[in-house]
Amino acid sequence: MTIRVVVVDDQDMVRSGLAGLLSAQSDIDVVGEAPNGRLGVEVSRSTHPDVVLMDVRMPEMDGLEAARRLLDPPPGVVHRPKVLMLTTFDLDDYVYEALQAGVSGFLLKAAPVAELVQAVRVIASGDALLAPSVTRRLIEDVSRRRPPLRRDARLRMNGLTPRERDVLLLVARGLSNTEIAANLVVAEQTVKTHMTRLLSKLGARDRTQLVVMAYESGLVAPGSSA
Repeated sequence: MTIRVVVVDDQDMVRSGLAGLLSAQSDIDVVGEAPNGRLGVEVSRSTHPDVVLMDVRMPEMDGLEAARRLLDPPPGVVHRPKVLMLTTFDLDDYVYEALQAGVSGFLLKAAPVAELVQAVRVIASGDALLAPSVTRRLIEDVSRRRPPLRRDARLRMNGLTPRERDVLLLVARGLSNTEIAANLVVAEQTVKTHMTRLLSKLGARDRTQLVVMAYESGLVAPGSSA
């Protein structure tokens, strides 16, 4: 199945370069481009992409606000794409808010082509959304600087079974469903069932929010091996 992508970046050369690299893949179709967050939202709502590759800092509307609008659309707008944020290590202040908004992952602008393509495929598949290596490091950095635990996150963890906790710990380490199945010596379908229950019990939108909750509740400590 072809992955539909919109590229949003205020630098013309960067945007065109990213679009060209992705378009060269047989399974990726760049259906739109935009130079700022406001137009990025408009283009995305008209083209219905699977993934939006979004720069963080842009004029008129930054990537964080654009991501919020795409991931929490107004009544009547049913399409909600996955959002992959383009970032650098000095943008940690954005990470926590972006994760809470439902952003699926982060990728360094200087990442190799293969990593960019793989990140788009991973996020489009809905599996292992934290695969880009930068994401977990950023989550941990932000968690260290924002230590207060959320009481509601802790209470929700109390309703999990021991096996669901095991699965959540592995999700927080960035493992895919296939890797979790191998680690726990169970069928991949069993892992998918546990994932569905975790999302429902914790009221999470996706894998990324599960990881946020794991850190907020104290189930996973920043810097630990989960």
